[in-house]
Amino acid sequence: MRLHDQTFGLEKGYPRCSSSSSFEKPGYEHIRVFGGVYMDLRNRVIVNIRILKGLLAACKRTDCFTLPQPPGGPGPAQLSPSMAAMSLQSNTPEALRVVNLLQERNLLPPSPVSAPTPCLPQDLQKLNCSPEVFRSTLTSIPQTQALLNKAKMPLGLLLHPFKDLSQLPVVTSSTIVRCRSCRTYINPFVSFLDQRRWKCNLCYRVNDVPEEFMYNPVSRSYGEPHKRPEVQNATIEFIAPSEYMLRPPQPAVYLFVLDVSHNAVETGFLSVFCQSVLDNIDALPGDSRTKVGFITFDSTIHFYNLQEGLSQPQMLIVSDIEDIFLPTPDSLLVNLNECKELVQDLLKSLPSLFEKTMETQSALGSALQAAFKLLSPTGGRMSVFQTQLPNLGVGALQSREDPNQRASSKVGQHLSPATDFYKKLALDCSGQQVAVDLFLLSAQYCDMASLGCISRYSAGSVYYYPSYHHRHNPAQVERFQKDLKRYLTRKIGFEAVMRIRCTKGLSIHTFHGNFFVRSTDLLSLPNVNPDAGFAVQMSIEENLDDMQVVSFQAALLYTSSKGERRIRVHTLCLPVANSVSDIFAGADVQAITGLLACMAVDRSVTASLSDARDAMINASIDSLSSYRQFALTIQQPGLLAPTCLRLFPLYILALLKQKAFRTGTSTRLDERMFAMYQLKYQPLAFAMLMIHPALYRVDDLTDERTIPQPAILQLSVEKLSREGAFLMDAGTVMYLWIGRNCHPNFLTQVLGVPNYAALPDNLYLLPELDTAESQRTRAFIGWLRDQRPFFPSLHIIRDESQLKPVFMQSMIEDRTESALSYYEFLLHVQQQISK
Repeated sequence: MRLHDQTFGLEKGYPRCSSSSSFEKPGYEHIRVFGGVYMDLRNRVIVNIRILKGLLAACKRTDCFTLPQPPGGPGPAQLSPSMAAMSLQSNTPEALRVVNLLQERNLLPPSPVSAPTPCLPQDLQKLNCSPEVFRSTLTSIPQTQALLNKAKMPLGLLLHPFKDLSQLPVVTSSTIVRCRSCRTYINPFVSFLDQRRWKCNLCYRVNDVPEEFMYNPVSRSYGEPHKRPEVQNATIEFIAPSEYMLRPPQPAVYLFVLDVSHNAVETGFLSVFCQSVLDNIDALPGDSRTKVGFITFDSTIHFYNLQEGLSQPQMLIVSDIEDIFLPTPDSLLVNLNECKELVQDLLKSLPSLFEKTMETQSALGSALQAAFKLLSPTGGRMSVFQTQLPNLGVGALQSREDPNQRASSKVGQHLSPATDFYKKLALDCSGQQVAVDLFLLSAQYCDMASLGCISRYSAGSVYYYPSYHHRHNPAQVERFQKDLKRYLTRKIGFEAVMRIRCTKGLSIHTFHGNFFVRSTDLLSLPNVNPDAGFAVQMSIEENLDDMQVVSFQAALLYTSSKGERRIRVHTLCLPVANSVSDIFAGADVQAITGLLACMAVDRSVTASLSDARDAMINASIDSLSSYRQFALTIQQPGLLAPTCLRLFPLYILALLKQKAFRTGTSTRLDERMFAMYQLKYQPLAFAMLMIHPALYRVDDLTDERTIPQPAILQLSVEKLSREGAFLMDAGTVMYLWIGRNCHPNFLTQVLGVPNYAALPDNLYLLPELDTAESQRTRAFIGWLRDQRPFFPSLHIIRDESQLKPVFMQSMIEDRTESALSYYEFLLHVQQQISK
């Protein structure tokens, strides 16, 4: 957008204008102001005053970039709110400070890495979407695809669209204001041309402001549409009118499908499951229409008639698994309020019903077909609990794991499903608004690559509890209980769709997460939950030459558990940059790592594990090579990176050593596959802990604050001390390593043992002792756990513990028999760049 210097009248002392007036200075009669917008009538230029004021403030910020002054005095200038498309000031922003990675060893910050702030005017940035919900790999968007190619960094978005939010503005209105052309929802980054017209920030169409939108329900005033909540909040939720419904909103429907074979009964999961549902039955999200049902299976399928009026539940067995049918279709899914006592009776009796079973076969495929038939008329959530490889009927599988190949990179063919049965059924489920969540509790190989498809394509989730056993593995039991409580009681959205829109010139080409892609930009989500993350890759199809900023909007339409149709809208605004330096300055290293992890999972499955590993290594080589070639002003020896990318090689090395991608270390196929699912599905904050765990020293928590905040340490053995105790937070699991010479005070006051030798082997709970040290340690671990929706189990380990090698494998900066140390990896990257 071209602007004459006259529009800078604000700074040059021109008189402030009323809501519709003109400048009274001679020569400026063509400038008009309408409701916060400057209009240059002679040159047909429109500028949002909010953007303009912010620009002037942004020009003074030392961490931004300044407007270039044309030679020979003022003249036409390219205006960019971010200043990202303009020349660098003499004092380089911190993000571009040069770091020699081979010389500066202590680069890991002592506190968690935060998302970079886009270089936008302050008043725009304070309205911007939270990075916890919407995050871009590049916070300055390249002006052209050629510029993006030159920077050699991936462009994409990471979303957490249904996140639990402490504050969420909710609007009830019969008119939801949207662009007539591209259907974008009105948001803080549109321009009001006057009180009656607004310009879309995605397609630039001018739209009329509806009469109803002139009234502001918050201030109860009329005539200020730009102050409405929709234009003041980048995240907002609408209660949708009837035109957003294809059918009456569905009720909350929950169907539980349970493996009751001998193997399942042996694990003891059934009693934990039944007790969990009994404890949380009143907290299931829903209303007076909520329905529940239960199916159990081994070599046959068992249905439960829970019809109101029965004195006890009736078990109905279907043994013809080849031609599955519903014995009493109307009484298998029942109203929870009306039939609660029967449901509770069934849950109390189920564990004893099968305790003596010797049935070893598992007809999972037939059970899923039966469940699909039962849920098809309404839609809903199917929760499947499985403890072994299905070996009977449709969908039967055979073991594909070779224990001798667990450390090899040649496992690629087994990362793809062995059959398309589960994917096809998932797509059928998605079409009927049914999502399938899979809980795998097994010490044996279950072929997660095949079974996981049932959740992946129906927008469900996969939970995995390897070596689950009610007696032998109490830590897994505790984790299962805590996860199940969260799963049963968390918020849920039914029959959802999500569409991601972006400014004209940008396009989306690949999605990551659990869903079915219904059209190029529409995801089908039969269920949506607050713990699910998504990612998208983008490209630049048309040059963004005349644009100061671009916007992205995610709109999630869903039915709440109370039967309301709602739309949650998130809008992100980012500046456009026209130099490689400015693109590097806006790089978000964690978002880039998260997106590359998603891309590497796909590459592992479609090509090979070694291909995926090579691609990740090349990503770090290419970006640092591009930085040296195009962004570095003074060439120096060494492996150089801008400050904002100083952790990039470390994160790439961490990915190479992560369960999903590592080679040379024995890794069970299901555990590798689950790690891949986690990387694709977890929101970025949680995925990063799984990629690069956080290490803390906790035997000296003298912090007087309620929650101590110890520094994060590098993941290297040299940071450990035999005199200390160290906590590693790896996302889904925590390890508390106790040094052999740990101070006796910590042993007695926190662990409740007199000396190191008295530490039990399989300790997974910290005793609740009435000491300041115990309270501080438990408060810190509890605080870490509370920051995530799943429950990480805790393992207290010493030198002789079986889990010690697992703890040491997470020391990413150290060398192992099969993997480079961090320093060796840096030398390798430097060598490749120097070629």
